[in-house]
Amino acid sequence: MNTRARRAVFATAAIVGAAALAGCAGSVAGSAPAASGSLTELTDDQQVEIVFESYNLANVGTFSDAINQLLDEFMDENPNITVVGQPSPLTSTAASVQQQLLAGQAPDIAQLTFNELDFAATTLGAQNLSTLVGDEGLADQFGGDYPYHERAAVLADWDDATYGLPYVFSTPILWINEDQFTAAGLDPETVDLSTWDAVADAAAQITESTGAPSMSVSCVITGGSWCMQGLFLSNGAQVLSDDRTTIEFGSDAAIDTVATFTEMYEDGVLTNEDFTSQYEAFAQGKTAIHVNSSGVQGAFMMGAEAGGWTLDAHTLPAFGDQAVVPTNSGSFLAMFATDPAKQAAAWELMQFMTSPRAYEIISTQIGYLPLRSSMADEGGPLYDWVEANPLVKPNLEQLDALEPWVSYPGDSYAQVDQVLATAIEDAVFNGADPAATMTEAAERAQGLIE
Repeated sequence: MNTRARRAVFATAAIVGAAALAGCAGSVAGSAPAASGSLTELTDDQQVEIVFESYNLANVGTFSDAINQLLDEFMDENPNITVVGQPSPLTSTAASVQQQLLAGQAPDIAQLTFNELDFAATTLGAQNLSTLVGDEGLADQFGGDYPYHERAAVLADWDDATYGLPYVFSTPILWINEDQFTAAGLDPETVDLSTWDAVADAAAQITESTGAPSMSVSCVITGGSWCMQGLFLSNGAQVLSDDRTTIEFGSDAAIDTVATFTEMYEDGVLTNEDFTSQYEAFAQGKTAIHVNSSGVQGAFMMGAEAGGWTLDAHTLPAFGDQAVVPTNSGSFLAMFATDPAKQAAAWELMQFMTSPRAYEIISTQIGYLPLRSSMADEGGPLYDWVEANPLVKPNLEQLDALEPWVSYPGDSYAQVDQVLATAIEDAVFNGADPAATMTEAAERAQGLIE
């Protein structure tokens, strides 16, 4: 198996009916694989309707507006293709597709989180694009005037084949409220935020000034496993062995990583809030430091403007002198169409939604990384925007050191992730011993992947 392939565990709900779907996976995926590069071409007057399921469409406002704009532009350019946009829940994207597959009404394209890549390729029946489109077609897709970043292009590869197009993702960003730093006697322009020890010191000074916990870290709560894996890697730990057979988040390095945040909570600087509460509190100017996806940049910019405070962004802090290893959040586009005409139309839309034009909209309106990162270089279509919006730069910088969100093998990947999330929350917030809790969680997770 290609150990470079990966998926991100964001879902917390179990996948329903996996065994039943596995039994009919062959029929779900279509009959025999198509010959390499066998994708049908549509004639100019051939009318086709396809369904595009996206969790971004479920986020009404900034996210849905940007995606709907792109769908409208695509249909204007391709009047023979009608795209029906269909929202899906972020926490159960594969389960949503699975239910529709079992009912014989699969979407033609689905936006799936990276934790679902193995499941999509081996059980759900996502189309093998290496077979359908061919190597030349994929080379054209990932190349062009603004090629995909080399670390992004392979994120939807599985078992030496490409099963999707990496679509939207970000890296973990340390967001700060500069006004709270200044009020606590810290110069936000010069304060050291390069290590977790330094960040904890700054948070302690702000907490002393405000009388309330000043920092939140979405990585250490349910829903934050994608960035927690980056924290583990940055401290010399892994969640899974390279041969994908052994759970490793019970290691000494992993325990030490969790204990770092336990200490922050015990010192009174770390908030105990769920994902949404953390996000909203920072956007409202209630906390000074927050770790979360760069994909929330637009919302935080609006919050800062409305609240009259200054927002800034920094790269992920280091554990001592160890190198920072960020992981990616986000999603890929998988094709589930089996009708040749719908496959052709779906491929046209998939290419458009990952084109330079798409990343102009996705990056400037939402805040996700332009996976065609050279668009931000001098002379590129995003250069002026990046220069005018320096908050983007830490995210682009971290792309060069990106390591993939590691997937767990088997159909119980969501349960494994929940075991880990619960253990981290218990150790950080609920007084459980980090060593005993993480060791026991690793043992339970090992049983799930076996």
